[in-house]
Amino acid sequence: MHTIAVVDDDPITRETLRAYLEGEGYRVMLARDGDQLSALLARARIDLLLLDIRLPGKDGLAVTRDLRASSNIGIILITGRSDRMDRLIGLELGADDYITKPFEPREILARTRSLLRRVGGPAKPVGGRVKRFDGWELHLDKRRLRDPGGGDARLTSAEFDLLAAFVEHPGRVLSRDDLLDLTLRGDAVPFDRSIDRLVRRLRRVVEPDPAEPTRIVTVHGMGYMFQAAVD
Repeated sequence: MHTIAVVDDDPITRETLRAYLEGEGYRVMLARDGDQLSALLARARIDLLLLDIRLPGKDGLAVTRDLRASSNIGIILITGRSDRMDRLIGLELGADDYITKPFEPREILARTRSLLRRVGGPAKPVGGRVKRFDGWELHLDKRRLRDPGGGDARLTSAEFDLLAAFVEHPGRVLSRDDLLDLTLRGDAVPFDRSIDRLVRRLRRVVEPDPAEPTRIVTVHGMGYMFQAAVD
């Protein structure tokens, strides 16, 4: 049984999500702020967080940053519709996904199931559209990256979308604007330097030496190019 922590300062939101997710067979733990979450993490194995950005004290962005420095726990941010920049920053900091209030519990369930499939359990054969490069396999439909040894490589949603843009346009110089158009959702705020940070993180996953990249290379004054052979 997967364990989900709902971290929100609104008791109605916490209890609504607990009742719905427990009805779907998940174990659910509740926290109203970052301190209570820390106490939960110290005593229980938690697979996924539903994390409100607007928390009292340490906000959800700070929680995401601190957790991602030491953990691969799944993180779905819960945001207001006006928090577009915060959503983008959250993805840069390592959140896997976000959902905006007001939300339908069924959408929370669908995103939760999808993320748990990506972050939990052993590697399994997957089908659908697959792009291959240098022994790596990017499963576009299943949103999964397999390393040359056959294991699952951990990517956030933003990192996956960026890698998908590269492997679908190999050998082509892509400007930051091109990459924003190819990767960000329609309600995201254009912020081209976010691409630079995502590229640095992605290089740490797929490059033998991130300091001397050979797959995702910088084309000075123009953007980036994926120069590995893709089939």
